[in-house]
Formats: sequence, structure tokens, C-alpha cells
Amino acid sequence: MLPHSWPRAMANGETVMASAEIPAPPDEVLAALATDEVERWWGSAAAYRMTGWTADLRIGGRWNVTVRTADGRRLPASGRFLEIEMPRRIVQTRRYDWDHPTLGRHETTVAYLAEPITVGTRLTICHGGFAGFPEAAAEHAEGWARVLGWLQRYFGEGRQAA
Repeated sequence: MLPHSWPRAMANGETVMASAEIPAPPDEVLAALATDEVERWWGSAAAYRMTGWTADLRIGGRWNVTVRTADGRRLPASGRFLEIEMPRRIVQTRRYDWDHPTLGRHETTVAYLAEPITVGTRLTICHGGFAGFPEAAAEHAEGWARVLGWLQRYFGEGRQAA
């Protein structure tokens, strides 16, 4: 993989921006982010895994997932879909349904923007709503870079389980 395609992420204290080139078409990339396919690639044995994903993929529809940590904790998260423009864009709310150490149960908004490029898709993530939570924004920037790396690997390895 060329250096310019590595995941990049930054936070300004209120918003996180992250971007990566994914070797798959936009519709497949967005499906991997918004369906139970997340359970196949989002996470690692050393960090955490996504389990029990459910989603009603329509405007106003709800989604839920449980994050299973490496030490065995089960941490639920949920939200609703605000905008769906397949295969270009999905916007959803996101909230931890437990007391996250830097964000609590504060609701944020995640926008996935998929742009077709020669090698597949340029995926840009804009995660907003961190005003007053600068530490959480910085932490989520690191997290999105890691997640985009997992997604690149997943598609780069022929969509095998991570």
C-alpha cells in the first residue's frame, strides 16, 4: 500500500476528520460500515470486537451494537440514521450506552462520505459533537485511524474475517 493511502485522522477539539483509500467500491464500503458485516472486520482480539450488530437502515432507523473488549466487558452503543444517500453518504448519531471515560453518554454524529477513486473508494469520516470534550475528540481521532486501517486490511485481504 502506498504511503498516501494510509489512514489519516485529526481532531480540532470539537470535530474528528479521518480519511483513507479503501480497495473496494463505495457501495461495498458503506455496507461494511452499516450492516452486520461490521462484526467481521471492526476490531481485533487485542483491542475489542463488535458483536450483535442490528440496524434498520433507513432514515430514522435505529442501530445497536455491543463492543466486546479484550478483557471481556460488554459495552453497548446505539444511534439512529439521519441521512442515507447510497452509495455516497450515511449520517448517523452515535452514543455509548455506558459511562465512557472521556465522553460519558454524550451523543455525537458520524458522517461517512464515500467517493469513488481509481483504486476503489476514498472514505472520509466526519465525527462531530465533541464540543466540551476535547480529550474524547483526540481519543476518537486515534480510534478512527485504527478502524480505517482494519477496514483497509479487510478489503485488501479479500473480505476475510479479521
